[in-house]
Amino acid sequence: MTGNQKLQAGDAPGFAIEGVRLPAPPIDAGLYIVATPIGNLGDVTLRALRTIAAADVAVCEDSRVSRVLLDRYGIARGVTTYHEHNAAEQRPKLLAALAEGKSVALMSDAGTPLLSDPGYRLVLEAAAAGHPVFPVPGASALLAGLVTAGLPTDAFFFAGFLPPKEVARRKRLAALAKVPGTLIFYESPHRLGAALADMASTLGDRPAVMARELTKAFETVRRGTLVSLAAEFAGAAPKGEIVVLVGPPSEEVPEAEAVDALLLRLLEQGTVRSAADEAAAQTGWPRRDLYQRALALKDGRDAPGD
Repeated sequence: MTGNQKLQAGDAPGFAIEGVRLPAPPIDAGLYIVATPIGNLGDVTLRALRTIAAADVAVCEDSRVSRVLLDRYGIARGVTTYHEHNAAEQRPKLLAALAEGKSVALMSDAGTPLLSDPGYRLVLEAAAAGHPVFPVPGASALLAGLVTAGLPTDAFFFAGFLPPKEVARRKRLAALAKVPGTLIFYESPHRLGAALADMASTLGDRPAVMARELTKAFETVRRGTLVSLAAEFAGAAPKGEIVVLVGPPSEEVPEAEAVDALLLRLLEQGTVRSAADEAAAQTGWPRRDLYQRALALKDGRDAPGD
């Protein structure tokens, strides 16, 4: 039997790899958080396959997506959908199944559940009710991007998706500007150029990486700086899943002349208030001092070189 062949009703739970049928022994009651491949189906773990096949209840975001993985490995079973639109309705049912002593396997469409995916409240309420929660680790786009980027890995911050609107996006970036580690974002293809431009303006010209379609046939990794990547993807909308990684802020304190030059550049793009806000985010200088300095520069007083 191959992984693509379906089982007959009544067959024991199991899965198939390259024509070899393997059993899936019963598992303990509890909630299993099961990571699935982000692209290459060969990245699934044996434990994930056993858990999905053996669980009393298997939960996924989109049954059409999960069915591709199940069919590949010969797992013939029903699945229940759990996503942002039906979570409030489905969560009590899953908690009831756990209360009955059943095993529930929660899968993502791709990668690790809960990371920009539904499942947080289910885990929270399951744990609060005393049910065991078991991680079944595996693929994750944010970690795949991090290890291929060539940016510092000793400290990093996963920020998920940025707000779609420019003002809110810049405000969020300003709040992240001083995080002492690599920043990791997911981004939509049609917003990539605008997001990179806002990152360059708000965070400064830091080293950065754009990783697209990781583990898939058209995997692409672009390394550079935020300014160079913003220019490369201005007006572009590359297809696929995108991870953007930004290096940590420089530990060097900018000199006064460099800060003045930054303020002048920001004043060309916006108001005194916005220039002070962004300069504070990029330099770490007090916003009040930068505001007064920006006012002086805007009025033409004490310009650099005077």
